[in-house]
Amino acid sequence: MPISKNNRAYTIGKYGLELQHTAAGWIQSVEGGHAKREVVSEKIGSDHLQHKHLGPISYEEVSFKCGTGMSEEIYRWIQTGFNQTSNSRGREDGSVLFCDYDKNILQTLDFTNALMTEFTMPALDASSKDAAQMSIKFQPETTHINRSRGGKLTLPIDGTKQKQWQPANFKLTIDKYQIGCERVNKIEALTIKQKVTDDGRGDTISPEKVPGSVEVPNLVITLPESHAETFFAWHDAYVVKGGSSADNESSGHLVYLANDVATEIFSLDFVNLGIFKITPDKVEAGGEPVRRVKVEMYCEDIKFNYNKTYLFGTR
Repeated sequence: MPISKNNRAYTIGKYGLELQHTAAGWIQSVEGGHAKREVVSEKIGSDHLQHKHLGPISYEEVSFKCGTGMSEEIYRWIQTGFNQTSNSRGREDGSVLFCDYDKNILQTLDFTNALMTEFTMPALDASSKDAAQMSIKFQPETTHINRSRGGKLTLPIDGTKQKQWQPANFKLTIDKYQIGCERVNKIEALTIKQKVTDDGRGDTISPEKVPGSVEVPNLVITLPESHAETFFAWHDAYVVKGGSSADNESSGHLVYLANDVATEIFSLDFVNLGIFKITPDKVEAGGEPVRRVKVEMYCEDIKFNYNKTYLFGTR
């Protein structure tokens, strides 16, 4: 008997993303999104058996990584997904597409009313040679695995731009204390998180997902101690002498640059930065490393921006 196509194993080599039925780009390291129900155990009855049943249905978060070769819909979603003043709050329908190396669609994970729950910009290091990627998590209200869609995935986005973003290329500005920022050599990863809660109704199996509070990370940077005078002065005034008022907070701007170290790809605007800690490197006798300090600042809000001209051409 010949072996049919349907009962042979296959290899998934590429992952794509669609938002609102439009191709959004190639993604990496995708996981999650499966439906599940918790097992509920009842009290032992007269038959001396502990009967069990399934509780309400729920769906796992979906997480993936991507570079710069994505559609504008992705970057708009990042902008609106954590916006406390937005009415829509960034709900998206879409599909994760699992393809072979020839871009044939083998199956899809279709999702509805997804809310972004986590967005991470990568750690930056002036000595890094790796390609940079952002990480995204979202919580769908429902998902469905479709194994019968078929077809081939074609993307209009220039995939070569995926390799043109490196964590070594960045520029940081802290508006009130600009001196020293040009010598910053490391910035820790920045992760914005949003809590999502269930708003169940009696006539539905799966509850509606409602966006909650947003958690904004601290800005943590490293630079040579010899170029950190302004940060020490800010720390002394703000922390030691108790001048921690809104007047002594600062705005900030972090630009992620292309390989020419001039063209802006993405940027983050920091709202109301306040310094709260400076930690010098550990001192060891006989060593000759550059003495560095880690500076930590709280932040009340972060705004994400993207360069349309660089990513998509003149519009």
